[in-house]
Amino acid sequence: MVHKLELELYTRPTCSDCQEAKKYLTSNGVHFIDKDVSKIPTLEEDLKEISGTKIVPMFAFYKKGLFGKKKLVKSFIGFENNKSEIISILNRS
Repeated sequence: MVHKLELELYTRPTCSDCQEAKKYLTSNGVHFIDKDVSKIPTLEEDLKEISGTKIVPMFAFYKKGLFGKKKLVKSFIGFENNKSEIISILNRS
């Protein structure tokens, strides 16, 4: 069972799917950390390391592990194609 997940959302301001994802999360009161890769160049490398690509939006769900270290639980690329699974994870956390 998934508990207390932290969501990091990698986005770009020119990405319509990113904007829709942020709008959905915000309107449903879901806390997320917005990681705008256009503002911080090192986020591009983080994005590639996590997902294997630089495609956004990328949803990264983390849980706190031993000693507060983050552990990646699940990641998704794209909002519309993964919306039902993302909502399912959010409803369980």
